[in-house]
Amino acid sequence: MKPLGTILVESFGLDPAALEEALRVQEEKGGRLGEILVQQKKISEDDLLRARSEQCGLEVCYSLPAEIDPFFTERVPIQFLKKFRMIPVATPEQSFIAMAEPFHLQQLDDLLRILHWEGMRQVLVPQNEIFVAINTAYDLSRDDADQVMQDIDEEDPESILSEIEETADLLDDTSDAPVIKLVNLMLSQAVRDNASDIHIESCKDRVKIRKRVDGILYDMYSAPKHAQGKLISRIKIMARMDIAERRLPQDGRIEIRIADKNVDLRVSTLPTAFGERVVMRLLDKSSVLLSLTDIGMSDRDLAIFNDLIKASHGIILVTGPTGSGKTTTLYSALSEINRPDINIITVEDPIEYQIDGISQMQVNAKINLTFANGLRTIVRQDPDVILIGEIRDLETAEIAIQSALTGHLVFSTLHTNDAASAVTRLIDMGIESFLVTSSVNAILAQRLVRKICDNCREEYEPADGELATIGLTRDQLAGKTLQRGAGCPECLNTGYRGRLGIFELMLLDQDLKSLILTTSDSGQISRQARKNGMLTLREDGINKILSGITTIEEVFRVTQD
Repeated sequence: MKPLGTILVESFGLDPAALEEALRVQEEKGGRLGEILVQQKKISEDDLLRARSEQCGLEVCYSLPAEIDPFFTERVPIQFLKKFRMIPVATPEQSFIAMAEPFHLQQLDDLLRILHWEGMRQVLVPQNEIFVAINTAYDLSRDDADQVMQDIDEEDPESILSEIEETADLLDDTSDAPVIKLVNLMLSQAVRDNASDIHIESCKDRVKIRKRVDGILYDMYSAPKHAQGKLISRIKIMARMDIAERRLPQDGRIEIRIADKNVDLRVSTLPTAFGERVVMRLLDKSSVLLSLTDIGMSDRDLAIFNDLIKASHGIILVTGPTGSGKTTTLYSALSEINRPDINIITVEDPIEYQIDGISQMQVNAKINLTFANGLRTIVRQDPDVILIGEIRDLETAEIAIQSALTGHLVFSTLHTNDAASAVTRLIDMGIESFLVTSSVNAILAQRLVRKICDNCREEYEPADGELATIGLTRDQLAGKTLQRGAGCPECLNTGYRGRLGIFELMLLDQDLKSLILTTSDSGQISRQARKNGMLTLREDGINKILSGITTIEEVFRVTQD
C-alpha cells in the first residue's frame, strides 16, 4: 500500500516541504498525518478523503441519506461509533458501512459481526456527515417526548438529586429518569435545529417549551403542569443554581457536549404568577467565527468598514436590538485586525466567542466588576484596540470617549433603532455633542433577516400591495424575479434557512459633525447622512430582496417602525 504522504504529493500537489513539516509534527506530538495536514490547511478534507480512497481502494460518498434506519441503536453503543467514526447505513435502496477512516479494521469486524453484516461493503464519508448521522439516529431512537412526559410522576423534585450524574456527552446519558430524558431530548433537538434560545414558560395548567430558530419562536413540547417542579429543578441543578430559591431571579451556566458540538448555555430564571420561567441561551463554542465578507455587507459598505476598523483611534459603534448580530459583527472585525503586533482587550457580558490572541474579560456585577470599572483597568494595560460589550451608562460612555481621544480604537454597541439615533442616545446620556463629533468615527446599525431556503426556493409574482408595504416599485423590479421558499423538511417548512445581516453604515464626515454640533434630532441627522450616500436598513434590505436572498415579508418584519 502506497504511503498517504506520497499519494498527496504525487496526485494532489502537496508541497514536499509541507509533508516533511507535518511528519516532524507527527513524530513530536503523535496523531494522524492526514489530520495534521488538514489542521495546517495544507490540504482540504476532500483531498484527504480522496487520497485515502486511492490508498485503500474504497469508494467515496460525500453525503449520507437524510433518512437512515436506526435499527442498530439498541445493539451498538453510541460511544463506539463516535470513537471509531463509522455508522451502518441501511435504506430501501442500499446498505453499507460509512467510515471516515479505513484503519479501524478490528472494530469494523466487530461491528459487522454484531449486525450479521459480514462481507458488507465499506464507503469513505466525511467525518462531519458521520457525526450528524450518528446524532440523528440515536436521537430518533430515543423515547418519544409525549411518552417521556407521560412517565413523569408526582415525585418530589429533591429526590432526583441522587439520580443526576453529568455525562461527557449528553447523547451518552442513558438515565431512566423521565425528567432527565425530557431535558436531554429538549437540548439535543434545540442544538440539532441550531436554536439560539430555549424558553420554558409556566402557564396556569401546563408548561410550554419553545425554541428560537433564526429569530422566530416555535413550539417544541407542552408538558403537564405537575412536571414543572422537576423540570426546572433539573435545569437548576445542571446550572449549579439554588433549587430551593423560587422567589428571586437567578442566573447560571451549563456546559454540555452533544455529539461533535460543545455548547455553552446561559440560564436565567424569573418568578412569574404561575411559577418560574426559564430561558436558556445556547452558544455553540465549536462554531466558526464568520468573516466580514460572510455577514452580508454590500461591497461598498464592506470596503468602507474595512478601512474604519484599521484606523488608529476613534469609536466605532454597532447598534440594534438584542439578537440582531451586533456581537458577531464586532468579533468578525476583531478577527480581521487581530495580529501579533496589536494588543486587543475586551470587556464583555458574556464572552460569547473565545479568540486566540485577544485578552477577554467577563463582567461580574457580584464583585462590582462593571463595564466602567473593567474599562478603567483595561486602559492601563497598554491596549491598541478595546472592545466594550455595551455602553449602558454615562460613566462607561465617558471612559470610552476618553480612550478614543487618547489614541485607542474602541468598538462598542448601543441599543438604538438606527444609526442616527445612536448620536441622540449618547447626547441624552450626558455626553457633550463636541465630544461625540471628535471621537465617533462611524455608526453601524444592523438587523438580521432570514435567508430563503436554497432547497425549496421558487420564483413568484408579488402583488402591488405587497410591493407597497416595503416601498418597492414595478420599475425597480424590471428584469428581476422575486423568490420565496415553498417550505420543506430542511427548513422546518418555514421557507427560510439561516440568517444574514442588513446594514446602515453612517460615517461621521465633516457635514454630519457640523450638523450634530447644532442639533441632536435623529431625523435631521439621518437625512443628511442619506444625502451623503448612506443606505438605510430598508434600502439595503430591498437590495437583498432583488438579489433573491430574502423576502419582502422578512425585510418589512425587521424594519417596520
